Amino acid sequence: MKASMRHTNNIEKIFDVAIIGGGINGVGIARDMAGRGLSVLLCEKGDLGGATSSASTKLIHGGLRYLEHLEFRLVRESLSERAILMKSAPHIVTPLRFIMPKVAGGRPRWLLKLGLYLYDHLAARGDIPSAKALDLKQDQAGDALVSSLKRPALSYWDCWTEDNRLVILNAIDARDRGASIYTHMRVEKARRHNDLWHLDALSAPSDEPPLAYGFKARSLVNAAGPWAGQILSDQIGYDIPKRLTLVKGSHIVVPRLFSHESAYLFQNTDGRIIFAIPFEQNFTLIGTTDIVFKGDLDNPEISQEEIDYLIDVASKFFKKPPDRSDIIFSFTGVRPLYGAEDNPSKVSRDYHLELDAPDNKAPLLNIFGGKLTTYRCLAQEAVHALGRTMPISSKDWTEKAILPGGDLPYGADFKRNLEDFMGCYAWLPEPLARRYLRTYGSLADRLLEDCNSFEDLGAEIAPDVYEAELAYAMAHEWVRDGVDFLYRRTKLGLSTPEKDRQSVDRWLHEQASNNVQKQETQLKI
Repeated sequence: MKASMRHTNNIEKIFDVAIIGGGINGVGIARDMAGRGLSVLLCEKGDLGGATSSASTKLIHGGLRYLEHLEFRLVRESLSERAILMKSAPHIVTPLRFIMPKVAGGRPRWLLKLGLYLYDHLAARGDIPSAKALDLKQDQAGDALVSSLKRPALSYWDCWTEDNRLVILNAIDARDRGASIYTHMRVEKARRHNDLWHLDALSAPSDEPPLAYGFKARSLVNAAGPWAGQILSDQIGYDIPKRLTLVKGSHIVVPRLFSHESAYLFQNTDGRIIFAIPFEQNFTLIGTTDIVFKGDLDNPEISQEEIDYLIDVASKFFKKPPDRSDIIFSFTGVRPLYGAEDNPSKVSRDYHLELDAPDNKAPLLNIFGGKLTTYRCLAQEAVHALGRTMPISSKDWTEKAILPGGDLPYGADFKRNLEDFMGCYAWLPEPLARRYLRTYGSLADRLLEDCNSFEDLGAEIAPDVYEAELAYAMAHEWVRDGVDFLYRRTKLGLSTPEKDRQSVDRWLHEQASNNVQKQETQLKI
């Protein structure tokens, strides 16, 4: 231990379960378990959803291409979860139409129609329209495409989401139900001693030297995402499963390539599919790649080859395709997939749970794989697995539970919800009210609870970013710096000038420094 490190703060409380990892699976499990009355500890070494869970294609979908691999159970489960999430978080999970042009050498039209028919048949659709044929010469979606694609196409519906906000809503719900959630808390060692797990962890608030903490729990869940194998090997002392495959997926963000609100699914000549999705009003999101990853998990980056690949695909389909100079932003995530395949695109996106529970020993549950859409049922299955080794309420509850912010008066009818919201906050400019409601849902009331006029929002730190929102993000959403707020909780960083991004970061760091003593006190449970 470094000389600059302070003494270890041994936490006397014994938790029912400790979770390593604050991505979508970790917070989903924390929420489910806390809702059953268990005492839950979650340690995340960085920001919540700061890695793979914020680097997705932002879709809540059944996985149309999984039908090719005969993964009917996964598709059915994913489509069922799509319907559940539309109801539980209508402000951040919204239907989106996808256009699928027919390409020479691609999958035959009869196969695509059969796949879409089966996709609709497996779905609990709710308000999602069915797939249908589409004439790109008549539909606005054809205007942006090269002329060779203006032949009969197909369209179908799935859902889009704010991936990091989905993580945060689960974390808020878990915390509100009693879970202890600590960000920037790295578990250095986890050792089993009879019926308890002992965790050694380091926390580094602000720029202070690391603080050492000791925790105890009756069970341990390894939900560290791409680090799950590393945690298993280095922190716990087990062998990494041979079937664990790390796959990198990258995306690029460019200025808006089309004016309509539909997305595209493009079939590339190598058999892969690439999405082009309207993103944050002024941009288009293009991705994803699929490459076996063996680099530094803490710093995955898009490669030049991946950029070339995505630009090349876009150039085959769009009349005015982007080039390298148009790329405003890119992001990369690494998935821990369970399965051995030479082609990473063929590795199943299904999840795999491994329970290690020797007699009279504290159980360990390892989570491998999974996808954003199926996090809730993964969490439920994780609870059931641990329930075989320790007393846990068998009553499942998350399927019909609304996520924080989702209890809007008019459900998914955003127009009516906005009218209602502006009726309560007539002093808010309409664009700001729209963003608050779309981002926070009914939690916007919590953000604005001390505000009775526009002046109460405080100083404008960046365009349309006021002190009240930043203070709320710090107090309720674990925000510590500008990247947390501008690129994860919101995507305002895409359109905020550099000097203003620095202003946001500086304001947050100043507030964090002022709160260091308070944070240290809160850590002493």
